[in-house]
Amino acid sequence: MTAVRFDVRSARRAGAAAFWALLLRDLRVVTKERGRFLIRTVSQPLLLVFVFTYVLPSIGRDFGGFDGEGSFTDILVPGVLAIAILIKGIQAVALPLVQEFGYTREIEDRVMSPLPVWAVATEKIVAGAGQGLLAAAIVAPIVALVPAEPLQIQISWPALVAVLVLAPILSSALGLVLGTYVEPDNVPMMFSVVILPVTFLGATYFPWSELGDIRWLQIAILANPLVYIAEGFRFALTPQFPHMPPAAILAAMLAFTAGTSWLGIRGFRRRVLS
Repeated sequence: MTAVRFDVRSARRAGAAAFWALLLRDLRVVTKERGRFLIRTVSQPLLLVFVFTYVLPSIGRDFGGFDGEGSFTDILVPGVLAIAILIKGIQAVALPLVQEFGYTREIEDRVMSPLPVWAVATEKIVAGAGQGLLAAAIVAPIVALVPAEPLQIQISWPALVAVLVLAPILSSALGLVLGTYVEPDNVPMMFSVVILPVTFLGATYFPWSELGDIRWLQIAILANPLVYIAEGFRFALTPQFPHMPPAAILAAMLAFTAGTSWLGIRGFRRRVLS
């Protein structure tokens, strides 16, 4: 009986050590490529914030805010944070899978670790979520300092913590889905065909509640997970302005996180075992 307990504990320790080693390996890749990581993370949010919240207001061109209250900056900033997390989470998981399932077959080394296949897939989600969270930390000072007009921020800390936990996991799980169900040769094209519509119709440039006059679109984009990330940041940072009901945001983010995680792990197992 004692020997059995020892073996179980040893297997658990070995699995935990392997999981941690894989995480450290992915972190090491990020630190070695920190220049590229920084450029990919900062370029799009910086351009969006600089043009829409600095250049246009400075020359007297502003899109306006919420029925005369606030400004377009208050609308855009939560959306920019949402885009940064989503794009980085997808990039961090989907793009490396192209190589690992491709000619290098690096994935074979990973699945030979003392971990079940689902745990290797989970490690990818955790590693991608960490990069998404890091992207948010890098972009946050940009969206706070660049705008020409002051932000009307009223932080709801419980909501912000919830979004910062769920949004990176959801984004990296979505990256796992795309990386395992899309053929490797089509992954680069995926960013034009899938990611571009998702970002433009993800309630990043407008609050979801303001689409009441285009009811069909307001309903259709409920299938877009970025809507709930953007609305979550909108509620967490600017709760005084229109936003989706908090209960709906939380329920949708939990559902999308669970659904994409299950689907991504299932797709990863299928690709590895096929």
